[in-house]
Amino acid sequence: METEEKQDNGLTLLDRSRKGITIFSHVGVVLLLLAVQIVFIIVIARWFENFFPHYLTISVLLSAVLVVYLINGPIDPTGKITWLVLIMLLPVFGSLLYVYIQSDIGHRTLAAKFDRMTRQTKREILQQPVVGERLESERPGAAALVRYLQRSGCFPAYQGTEVTYFPSGEAKFQALLQELEQAKRFIFLEYFIIREGLMWGKILEVLSRKAAQGVDVRVLYDGTCEFSNLPHDYPKRLAALGIQCRVFSAIQPFVSTHYNYRDHRKILVIDGQVAFNGGINLADEYINHVPRFGYWKDTAVMLRGDAVRSFTLMFLQVWCLDEKAPDFTPHLACTVPQAAQTGFVIPYGDCPLDSDKVGERVYMDLLNRAQRYVHIMTPYLILDGELETALKFAAERGVEVTLILPGVPDKKIPYALAKTYYASLMASGVKILEFTPGFIHAKSFVVDDTEAVVGTINLDYRSLYHHFECATYLVGTDCIQAIEADFQETAALCRPVTRQSLRQEKLTTKLTGVLTKVIAPLL
Repeated sequence: METEEKQDNGLTLLDRSRKGITIFSHVGVVLLLLAVQIVFIIVIARWFENFFPHYLTISVLLSAVLVVYLINGPIDPTGKITWLVLIMLLPVFGSLLYVYIQSDIGHRTLAAKFDRMTRQTKREILQQPVVGERLESERPGAAALVRYLQRSGCFPAYQGTEVTYFPSGEAKFQALLQELEQAKRFIFLEYFIIREGLMWGKILEVLSRKAAQGVDVRVLYDGTCEFSNLPHDYPKRLAALGIQCRVFSAIQPFVSTHYNYRDHRKILVIDGQVAFNGGINLADEYINHVPRFGYWKDTAVMLRGDAVRSFTLMFLQVWCLDEKAPDFTPHLACTVPQAAQTGFVIPYGDCPLDSDKVGERVYMDLLNRAQRYVHIMTPYLILDGELETALKFAAERGVEVTLILPGVPDKKIPYALAKTYYASLMASGVKILEFTPGFIHAKSFVVDDTEAVVGTINLDYRSLYHHFECATYLVGTDCIQAIEADFQETAALCRPVTRQSLRQEKLTTKLTGVLTKVIAPLL
């Protein structure tokens, strides 16, 4: 084990000379099955020419059966088209991949755990009648959406919660360090990415000190970190500092399909009094200490008040997933001072293991109820048919729909895929801007100066269908003005996408987008 180092960057547990290895089993499975298809065809063609007609017959029958099953199955229409194309063109590869994905090895166990946890804890936080009645009276449209959120999970509306908006990772980082220093009882961190450097080093320094003071410090991160950022034994290294640590769904290549269900959430809760949420992970590029893809634009919110309880519950539901009868009372029964703030705050989460696509439905509801404008920042644009229709319909109703996307991509394929939607959206009146200083990682909606969402949910298949996500829904809060102001300041740094700029796009980008769009739901 590497020795602990304390430098200007804070506490370090790893040898900086060592680099992580990026392995993603999804790619491995696809390549393996494609290889099986190629080998199978070659074998059939070379050694079993007489049996080739039988192979064709079996392939046609297999394809026909799966096509009928797909058409009548619960998969979304865009996903059906993808599978139909794969199965018809490559029967062996497509069929094997479909059976593998739909078998959901490991999925059922994970889904059963979450279902049990949700049923056990759904009534841990109830809607306060006074707040619910006030929301129904003042904001009937938003109240209907909140009723849906309450049905899908334990996500009530709150008042008495102060919301601070951060237009950058740097701003959040400074506030986060200050709040951590105030911790007295517990600190809960749940993040998709943790990477050692200045940001995590400074945070870890505070966490280790607080743990030594008797504060209950817990760290939860997604299993993909073990392949790219952190070693397998990192929880033990944190335990040596008095910090409890768990890894969500470590990846087992070729064994299970539940690697698809990543914990993409970003949650920090301190003493049940303060919570942070947004797109910012715990790595140096998020605070622009280490430049990647130009300037890294991101956003977050800090809650102070009653609404923090929902984020506390979300964290504990995942942390205690393997416990039969968890007791959340000590952490949810905290006395929280009421903040003198207007509006309503509704933290919510999205679990990919049920039939509710909460993240997408919230976005679609906002688009469908908008009267004047919908302003969106998102790093990725890989849409299903329903969300694409909602964006276009809002614009066709006369609503100003504007999207800010990266001018500098972090991944070439999603960047190329996003551009395949531009022409259709623009034809309906949707405005698209690209952030020229660098990469947009923010995930935010702001609507008509009255409603907003800041969280972890991208406009792509990963976030909307496969990831555990969370966000903060704001109705009539003071900080909505700050969110809209930040959107306008960011828009001023963007270049507009035009039909001419689309025609001038690189041929390689166009081809990549067109070809990969066929399998977009699988990426």
